[in-house]
Amino acid sequence: MANFISEPVLKGFIVGLALTIIVGQLPKLFGIEKGEGNFFEQLWDLLTHLGETSGLTLLVGLLSLAIVLGLRRFAPAVPGSLVAVLFGIALVWAFSLDQHGVEIVGPIDSGLPSLGLPEVEAVDYLRVAGAAVGIMLVGFAEGLGAAKTYANRDHYEIDANRELLALGAANLGAGLSSGMVDNGSLSKTAVNGSAGARTQLSGLVVAVLAIVTMLFLTGLFEKLAEATLAAVVIAAIIELVDIPALAGLYRLSTRRLGAIYGVAARPDFIAALAAMLGVLVFDTLPGLFIGIGVSLLLLLYRAAHPNIAVLGKVPATSGQYGDVERHPENEQVPGIVILRVEGGLFFADAEAVNRDIRAHAAAEGTRVVVLDAETVPFIDVSAARMLGQVAGDLARLQVRLVIARDVGQVRDVLRRAEAGAPAIGVYPTVQAAVDAVRRTLSSQ
Repeated sequence: MANFISEPVLKGFIVGLALTIIVGQLPKLFGIEKGEGNFFEQLWDLLTHLGETSGLTLLVGLLSLAIVLGLRRFAPAVPGSLVAVLFGIALVWAFSLDQHGVEIVGPIDSGLPSLGLPEVEAVDYLRVAGAAVGIMLVGFAEGLGAAKTYANRDHYEIDANRELLALGAANLGAGLSSGMVDNGSLSKTAVNGSAGARTQLSGLVVAVLAIVTMLFLTGLFEKLAEATLAAVVIAAIIELVDIPALAGLYRLSTRRLGAIYGVAARPDFIAALAAMLGVLVFDTLPGLFIGIGVSLLLLLYRAAHPNIAVLGKVPATSGQYGDVERHPENEQVPGIVILRVEGGLFFADAEAVNRDIRAHAAAEGTRVVVLDAETVPFIDVSAARMLGQVAGDLARLQVRLVIARDVGQVRDVLRRAEAGAPAIGVYPTVQAAVDAVRRTLSSQ
């Protein structure tokens, strides 16, 4: 399943998720009520209520943000998030800011949760199964996205199956200890990474400190300003809004690709943009599936519209042929059209290849069409039978269809489908096909 989440889709998903998290934290930074809805609705609500900003809250938030970003820039060895949190707590304690409109975390129950099965009727387990699957997919997608993002940044490998097993084990533990849903949180991963975490030991340290905090330090964190907490999250997340990476995906196209595929010439950028907008407009899970769906549709579209190059002999070589559109100096053989299908031959593109072969065969002076199959990695029965039918139709027009360099499974399927006999000749190289049909033409 994880293999269907391409890197561009994951990038768009992460950018959309990061923007959603940031816009959800900004109201805390400004000291105003958070709006409901998607990213754009929350952003519009924030902009229309900026007049209600609490100046003191904004000051605390901006100072906390400056501490985190400043220490990251000038003293990266210092844990900026921890310093900012301690600074926010100290400000509230010293100046009683909670008495002057600055929102704080508030009362936190101390102690550890109780162990045991959830107090849910057996019949309700089936009722919540659908929602559980959705939560699992969202949690896995976000966790895998965070893991892959930092794996790419720090150059290490991750195993998606182990990630899923770890999440499963963690959620079994959470379900038996009155816990919340566990997943690899993007915001927490960003905070962890920005603090310098490099190994799994950081998770154990956090677990121990969380237990110590729940038992003895909840009173201290009750005075933490919400604006400081928002600043820590924003500072950690903002670096994941990787607009240059999206711009780089947009640039991965050429005029020739545009001529071949049209709007699908930038599939990676479109898939990333679809995932990002899907998250911003429809929420996390729909956004992920929108990105995956768009990327698969674009893949199918490109597969159904393969580039079919016309080949000519490369000058000063003994049998090398190349695309005449890319290299106009290549010499086409009179009466012979050599075509190279750059992609698999299957039911989706069989009609397009059919049309192209017939169009070249109908050109004045064409006596033979050579299909160079070296770049055809696979063929299905629909395409094999199409080639047999085309060969028969062209033969009635005194035009031959031959195949060169059919390799591996292409040769196997052609033989099994009996598409190669008797109408289609098969040759080991393009040059061998050209020499053979030349001899045939000269004897006629």
